Amino acid sequence: MAENNKMRKMPVNKLMVQMGIPMILSMALQAVYNIVDSAFVGNMKEGSEAALNALTLVFPVQMLMVAIGIGTGVGTNALLARTLGQGNNKKAAKVAGNSLFLGVIIYAVCLFFGIFGVRVYIVSQTVDSQVISKGTSYLRICCVLSFGIVFFSLFEKLLQATGRSLYSTIGQVVGAVVNIILDPIMIYGLGPVPQMGVEGAAYATVIGQIASAVLLFIFHIKLNKEFDHGIKYMKPKGRIIKEIYSIGLPAIIAQALMSIMVYVMNLILKFSPSAQTAYGLFYKVQQFVLFLAFGLRDAITPIIAFAYGMGSKKRIKDGIKYGLIYTGVLMILGIAITEIFPGAFATLFNAGQSREYFIGAMRIISISFIFAGINVAYQGIYQALDGGIQSLIISLIRQLVLILPLAGIFSVIVRNGQVGVSLIWWAFPITEAVACVVGYVFLKRIVNKDVESLS
Repeated sequence: MAENNKMRKMPVNKLMVQMGIPMILSMALQAVYNIVDSAFVGNMKEGSEAALNALTLVFPVQMLMVAIGIGTGVGTNALLARTLGQGNNKKAAKVAGNSLFLGVIIYAVCLFFGIFGVRVYIVSQTVDSQVISKGTSYLRICCVLSFGIVFFSLFEKLLQATGRSLYSTIGQVVGAVVNIILDPIMIYGLGPVPQMGVEGAAYATVIGQIASAVLLFIFHIKLNKEFDHGIKYMKPKGRIIKEIYSIGLPAIIAQALMSIMVYVMNLILKFSPSAQTAYGLFYKVQQFVLFLAFGLRDAITPIIAFAYGMGSKKRIKDGIKYGLIYTGVLMILGIAITEIFPGAFATLFNAGQSREYFIGAMRIISISFIFAGINVAYQGIYQALDGGIQSLIISLIRQLVLILPLAGIFSVIVRNGQVGVSLIWWAFPITEAVACVVGYVFLKRIVNKDVESLS
């Protein structure tokens, strides 16, 4: 119960640092999975350019799988934290159990797509037979063995909801280390292990994910003593599932929109395979920076949700204030690194013909990080205060309604030969700035409606 008391009593600024640092590290390590794969694949002796392009094309589906797992986890996280804040331990057990039931369903869907849908998806984005072959092999392995990432996402959020974010980070570190060790062994073929290329990268990734999931399962069973565990709590309860997704569905849609955005951007950039690859590589760097904001959001949401369950106006307002301040600091740091060292990242990936496009994308899109990070923080606040609709609207603006039409219009101008590809990259800072203004208006309304009314 010490963790429960910490959520009630510890000053919010200190609590957010204590919970946020492990979560930030955890999300940063999650981003490392994709960066490490691309770095090792980019340095293959043969077929590296096609392999990098293949990883760019499969990335939206990888993101979608993570989106569904994390979104379900976000709903579970907020609902579980609120339920524990209310002292309802019996319901908390059912919330945790139903989230694991949902994990089984999610994995079944990923497995089905992995067997039947992968090749059709890859072919929709390219006609290059080498890219199709590599992309299909990589993605099929990731989908068929996706139970690791699905259940890791859920156990991570169950631990975070009880304030045990450090243990989710430990699991993430173990998975990342396993992935990093296995990548060169399985990609290049070392010792008794044959050279497997992109298939080796896929196996290294899923083995790392499975290792993380197993370890977090052990932590969950051993440490989360605030509520009971058991298969009986996995019996689906319509009311609890509805509550989980009333919070988590906007988060799923928000994350899924990221996948849709990357997929459509691949189609928009189809006229230039080098620009397409450059965008895919930069997006992984971007995710590394923005995942810092996502990590802090995962501290913001349970802290504010717990305070909301308690009815503490002061702790809610402190959560909002420090959440936005800390996010801003992280994003400024991210901008500084990407603006100063774009060449180093290009060298890391061995970007080849895509190098110029990659550096151009990094210099322009990085400007948007400050706005994007604040938007992520806004969404965490909304989710904690039952503002799922507002979170969804921000996601739609950022990843569909504004960004894609702008990028599409700019691409037409580029293809007509009037300006270079860099014009397309400007769609990102413009979109994030507009979304940030809208998000601030939503925040003021939610605070006035749901927070100021508390005693």
